Parts: sequence; C-alpha cells; structure tokens
Amino acid sequence: MSISKQYLKTKPVCKVTFTFAGHQYPQAETVAVAGDFNNWDPQAVLMKKTKTGDFTASLNLDKAKQYQFRYVVDGQTWLNDEEADAYVPTQVSYEQNSVVQL
Repeated sequence: MSISKQYLKTKPVCKVTFTFAGHQYPQAETVAVAGDFNNWDPQAVLMKKTKTGDFTASLNLDKAKQYQFRYVVDGQTWLNDEEADAYVPTQVSYEQNSVVQL
C-alpha cells in the first residue's frame, strides 16, 4: 500500500493517489477508499485494478488539511494503509484510521 502526492501549482489542491497492494488480498474482487473526504461511503471511490493486481484511485484533495481514511475490501474488510502519514483512533471502534497529511 502506498500514497503518492502531487501538489498542483494552478489550484489549491493536491492530487493524491492511493494504491492498495493486490498481493495482500489476492482474492479481492473490489477495493474502495473511504474517508472523511467522502463521508466514509465504501462505494463512493471504487479503486481500479491494474495489470499488476494492485488497486488505485486518485482524488484531488484540499491542501493544508489532513484526511482520515481506510481501504474497504469486498465491502466488508476495513484496512489501514501501512505507509500512512499517521494513525488516529476511530470514533466508532477500538481500531485506528490512516491519515494523509497535505
């Protein structure tokens, strides 16, 4: 899993590309990224499967903010990004959310 950031010079946003490593869940049919940028909707940002078996999605997010997120595998399994900028406790369980800082 990884996160790449591309700050746009012409707009106050950053293009963030989320990548979920397919080898972690080789049987995964779908992977989505859910977070406070999409009201934690596990269907709002479905990731595309690449030829290598990884899943990717890119979003334009406002600069100078931080966003909590998690990956949702097959609509059931919620996972953190191992390379997130930080982790914070969730408000709904004893788990943590990944954080991307822009």
